Amino acid sequence: MVRGLTVLLACQLAGEAVVAGAHLPVPGPVVGMMLLFALLAGQSRRSRAAQAGVGREWTEGVHRAADGLLRHLQLFFVPAGVGVVVYTAALRTDAVPIAVSLVGSWLAGLLTVGWCVSLLARRTDGGPR
Repeated sequence: MVRGLTVLLACQLAGEAVVAGAHLPVPGPVVGMMLLFALLAGQSRRSRAAQAGVGREWTEGVHRAADGLLRHLQLFFVPAGVGVVVYTAALRTDAVPIAVSLVGSWLAGLLTVGWCVSLLARRTDGGPR
Protein backbone atom coordinates (compact mmCIF):
# COMPACT_ATOMS: atom_id res chain seq x y z
CA MET A 1 0.00 0.00 0.00
CA VAL A 2 2.89 2.36 0.70
CA ARG A 3 4.23 1.76 -2.80
CA GLY A 4 0.79 2.51 -4.23
CA LEU A 5 0.46 5.74 -2.27
CA THR A 6 3.95 6.69 -3.43
CA VAL A 7 2.94 6.14 -7.06
CA LEU A 8 -0.26 8.17 -6.58
CA LEU A 9 1.60 11.07 -4.96
CA ALA A 10 4.41 10.90 -7.53
CA CYS A 11 1.87 11.19 -10.34
CA GLN A 12 0.24 14.15 -8.62
CA LEU A 13 3.63 15.80 -8.09
CA ALA A 14 4.57 15.17 -11.73
CA GLY A 15 1.27 16.72 -12.81
CA GLU A 16 1.93 19.78 -10.65
CA ALA A 17 5.42 20.09 -12.14
CA VAL A 18 4.12 19.81 -15.71
CA VAL A 19 1.46 22.45 -15.07
CA ALA A 20 3.92 24.79 -13.39
CA GLY A 21 6.55 24.29 -16.08
CA ALA A 22 4.23 24.60 -19.06
CA HIS A 23 1.94 27.25 -17.50
CA LEU A 24 -1.14 25.21 -18.34
CA PRO A 25 -4.59 26.41 -17.21
CA VAL A 26 -5.38 22.93 -15.86
CA PRO A 27 -5.06 21.79 -12.24
CA GLY A 28 -1.94 19.73 -11.56
CA PRO A 29 -3.83 16.79 -10.04
CA VAL A 30 -5.85 16.45 -13.26
CA VAL A 31 -2.65 16.16 -15.30
CA GLY A 32 -1.30 13.73 -12.70
CA MET A 33 -4.45 11.64 -13.02
CA MET A 34 -4.02 11.51 -16.80
CA LEU A 35 -0.41 10.45 -16.28
CA LEU A 36 -1.51 7.72 -13.85
CA PHE A 37 -4.11 6.53 -16.35
CA ALA A 38 -1.47 6.35 -19.08
CA LEU A 39 0.86 4.40 -16.80
CA LEU A 40 -1.87 1.94 -15.80
CA ALA A 41 -3.07 1.52 -19.38
CA GLY A 42 0.47 0.90 -20.59
CA GLN A 43 1.10 -1.61 -17.81
CA SER A 44 -2.17 -3.38 -18.58
CA ARG A 45 -1.25 -3.64 -22.24
CA ARG A 46 2.22 -4.98 -21.43
CA SER A 47 0.97 -7.48 -18.87
CA ARG A 48 -1.67 -8.77 -21.24
CA ALA A 49 0.98 -9.32 -23.86
CA ALA A 50 3.47 -10.97 -21.52
CA GLN A 51 1.04 -12.77 -19.19
CA ALA A 52 3.95 -13.20 -16.81
CA GLY A 53 2.83 -10.93 -13.99
CA VAL A 54 6.18 -9.11 -13.95
CA GLY A 55 5.88 -5.49 -12.84
CA ARG A 56 2.38 -5.92 -11.48
CA GLU A 57 3.42 -5.24 -7.87
CA TRP A 58 3.13 -1.48 -8.24
CA THR A 59 -0.24 -1.67 -9.99
CA GLU A 60 -1.59 -3.89 -7.23
CA GLY A 61 -0.22 -1.40 -4.71
CA VAL A 62 -2.03 1.42 -6.52
CA HIS A 63 -5.24 -0.61 -6.46
CA ARG A 64 -4.88 -1.30 -2.72
CA ALA A 65 -4.12 2.37 -1.98
CA ALA A 66 -7.04 3.55 -4.12
CA ASP A 67 -9.40 1.10 -2.41
CA GLY A 68 -8.21 2.32 0.98
CA LEU A 69 -8.79 5.95 0.00
CA LEU A 70 -12.21 5.19 -1.47
CA ARG A 71 -13.28 3.45 1.74
CA HIS A 72 -12.81 6.79 3.53
CA LEU A 73 -14.04 9.03 0.73
CA GLN A 74 -16.51 10.83 2.97
CA LEU A 75 -13.61 12.39 4.88
CA PHE A 76 -12.58 14.29 1.75
CA PHE A 77 -15.84 16.24 1.91
CA VAL A 78 -15.09 17.65 5.38
CA PRO A 79 -12.94 20.57 4.08
CA ALA A 80 -15.65 21.52 1.58
CA GLY A 81 -18.27 21.44 4.34
CA VAL A 82 -16.11 23.58 6.59
CA GLY A 83 -15.64 26.04 3.71
CA VAL A 84 -19.40 26.33 3.25
CA VAL A 85 -19.86 27.00 6.97
CA VAL A 86 -17.04 29.56 7.07
CA TYR A 87 -18.26 31.44 3.99
CA THR A 88 -21.98 31.28 4.75
CA ALA A 89 -22.28 35.07 4.82
CA ALA A 90 -20.59 35.44 1.43
CA LEU A 91 -22.72 32.64 0.00
CA ARG A 92 -25.86 34.30 1.36
CA THR A 93 -25.05 37.67 -0.24
CA ASP A 94 -24.15 36.10 -3.60
CA ALA A 95 -26.85 33.41 -3.62
CA VAL A 96 -28.58 34.63 -6.79
CA PRO A 97 -25.45 34.80 -9.00
CA ILE A 98 -24.29 31.44 -7.64
CA ALA A 99 -27.68 29.83 -8.34
CA VAL A 100 -27.86 31.37 -11.84
CA SER A 101 -24.35 30.16 -12.68
CA LEU A 102 -25.07 26.67 -11.34
CA VAL A 103 -28.32 26.33 -13.29
CA GLY A 104 -26.78 27.92 -16.39
CA SER A 105 -23.75 25.63 -16.38
CA TRP A 106 -25.98 22.60 -15.76
CA LEU A 107 -28.20 23.59 -18.67
CA ALA A 108 -25.20 24.23 -20.95
CA GLY A 109 -23.79 20.82 -20.08
CA LEU A 110 -27.14 19.13 -20.64
CA LEU A 111 -27.59 20.78 -24.04
CA THR A 112 -24.03 19.93 -25.05
CA VAL A 113 -24.44 16.27 -24.12
CA GLY A 114 -27.79 16.10 -25.92
CA TRP A 115 -26.28 17.66 -29.03
CA CYS A 116 -23.32 15.26 -28.96
CA VAL A 117 -25.59 12.24 -28.51
CA SER A 118 -27.81 13.28 -31.41
CA LEU A 119 -24.76 13.95 -33.59
CA LEU A 120 -23.25 10.57 -32.78
CA ALA A 121 -26.60 8.84 -33.28
CA ARG A 122 -26.81 10.33 -36.79
CA ARG A 123 -23.30 9.14 -37.61
CA THR A 124 -24.14 5.61 -36.57
CA ASP A 125 -27.21 4.01 -38.05
CA GLY A 126 -28.85 3.63 -34.67
CA GLY A 127 -30.58 6.96 -34.26
CA PRO A 128 -33.11 9.36 -35.78
CA ARG A 129 -32.15 11.21 -38.91
